[in-house]
Amino acid sequence: MPMSRIREIQAPVSAEMEAFSGHFRDVLKSDVALLDTIMRYIVKRKGKQMRPLFAFLVAKLHGGCTDKTNTAASLIELLHTATLVHDDVVDDSPTRRGFFSIQALWKKKAAVLVGDYLLSKGLLTAVDAEAFDLLKITSRAVREISEGELLQIEKARSLDITEDVYFDIIRRKTASLIAACCACGAASTDASEEEVGKMWEFGEKVGLAFQIKDDLLDLGDGTRTGKPTGVDVKEKKMTLPLIHALNESDSGTKKRIIKLVRRAPKDPAAVKEVMEFVLEGPGMEYSRKKMAELRNEAIELLNGFSESPSKAAVIDLLDYTIERNK
Repeated sequence: MPMSRIREIQAPVSAEMEAFSGHFRDVLKSDVALLDTIMRYIVKRKGKQMRPLFAFLVAKLHGGCTDKTNTAASLIELLHTATLVHDDVVDDSPTRRGFFSIQALWKKKAAVLVGDYLLSKGLLTAVDAEAFDLLKITSRAVREISEGELLQIEKARSLDITEDVYFDIIRRKTASLIAACCACGAASTDASEEEVGKMWEFGEKVGLAFQIKDDLLDLGDGTRTGKPTGVDVKEKKMTLPLIHALNESDSGTKKRIIKLVRRAPKDPAAVKEVMEFVLEGPGMEYSRKKMAELRNEAIELLNGFSESPSKAAVIDLLDYTIERNK
């Protein structure tokens, strides 16, 4: 999907997002030369900034953006970047968004420390602004991300992931940060505690749908080339299309596919067979249906807001997350 779509979605908060970009660059500056070089590298290769965009649009929805919204967006983006840098170390990934990862260019030790620095910088950004409510929301997200990652590692060993366990993992691992974006956006305005809670719930549903879309993209669903990558299978990740396909299989097929998943990290033929099993099974359509259900449930949570450019943009951003092709 072209960047022009993102620019259209940004329209109600374009001035705020532009100001945020400069603010975020300033936040990342350091008097340690190596750190400053790495920070500049990160800023130049930033992604679509969907998470800060959720924070600004939700704030606009609740009456308007404030200085505190800038703090919320910075805190979220710093935490998100920290998790990406650490993820690349954990996964030994040489690239991130088509560029060399921090760990590939500056080695693992520097990457771990950079992730720690970004995390502390985010926490201090909130402390300096005395935005302790934002700190409470984001600390919950950081805890849940860690728990989700460890739960996934634990379950990958035994491959006993049910659909309920899958949703528990992705709710913590992926959805919690998007939930925090939306909750922080609301908390940066005069929103009540109840409204902040509702925005956490909204963001959580968006995050769950976002992860299901990632599962489908890895299987080639909706990508520009349509070619599946199979990275999830190679890493023994039990995705929703695979879990559902296994649930609908007879016990013999289920045992055979689980054995192939165990071999997948070292056996390309096993990866291919598992991929074919998923692509030909009922899991793809089932996952698309689940994603659509979550999208509709998220939109229902916005029913209390009158129609406005910011409400339309929030819905458009939600739709973008599940229609993207990468």
